[in-house]
Amino acid sequence: MTQKVAVLGTGKIGEALLSGMIRAGWAPADLLVTTRRAERAEELRTRYGVDPVSNADAAKQADTLILACKPQDMGKLLDELAPHVTADRLVVSAAAGITTAFIEERLADGTPVIRVMPNTPVLVDEGMSVISAGSHASRDDLTHAEEIFGAVGKTLRVPETQQDACTALSGSGPAYFYYLVEAMTDAGILLGLPRDKAHDLIVQAAIGAAVMLRDSGEHPVKLRENVTSPAGTTINAIRELENHGVRAALIAALEAARDRSRQLASGNG
Repeated sequence: MTQKVAVLGTGKIGEALLSGMIRAGWAPADLLVTTRRAERAEELRTRYGVDPVSNADAAKQADTLILACKPQDMGKLLDELAPHVTADRLVVSAAAGITTAFIEERLADGTPVIRVMPNTPVLVDEGMSVISAGSHASRDDLTHAEEIFGAVGKTLRVPETQQDACTALSGSGPAYFYYLVEAMTDAGILLGLPRDKAHDLIVQAAIGAAVMLRDSGEHPVKLRENVTSPAGTTINAIRELENHGVRAALIAALEAARDRSRQLASGNG
């Protein structure tokens, strides 16, 4: 952790990463941040003890550059960085839909690039960050990226060809659960419960179910069967979900998300 790491674009995800790295043992003196607004820079300096710098200075000083900008800003940022990024730097992109090839073409030949798709639970240290190596990234580079993003949750290595599918499942995944909780809360109100009580019941059910999925080692079918007694309430609910094609709708939804990710990656936004 003696290498200098710069987070370029310190919005919510960038700040969550910065905060997680400090909690995991990175020294603030080894971390640099960039931001567009002076007041935001001062806020980060006060909160974390890090040095806000320009993008050019970050490229000159840091061993690892984490590009946490919006996808539409990536081209402009790379143009700004290119004169200062040498091939011994590691460049990690956390911008959705931006391929490693897109970045490699705009930087010095041989620059190692890694693509990461984090999801928003990194804000509470429960994120999933999907990591793919570019043409020049080594195993050590991948391990370093895992150390960084492991500070805010779990990591998973995949070939870059699987990034669009992972974006559909993991990157967008939290939104599907929020959507389900929203629908179940409405159902609770319909059944006569106050909104706050319905919300609390559903959220705790979701947390409990997630922990059992993670820790029990059981297949989700087995866990569902454990709740589903013959001629009981749960099987009646499952029957209605099947009658309304919920399973098929989820599969179609994830395919649509995958396809949109492919469009963004190809520049057809």
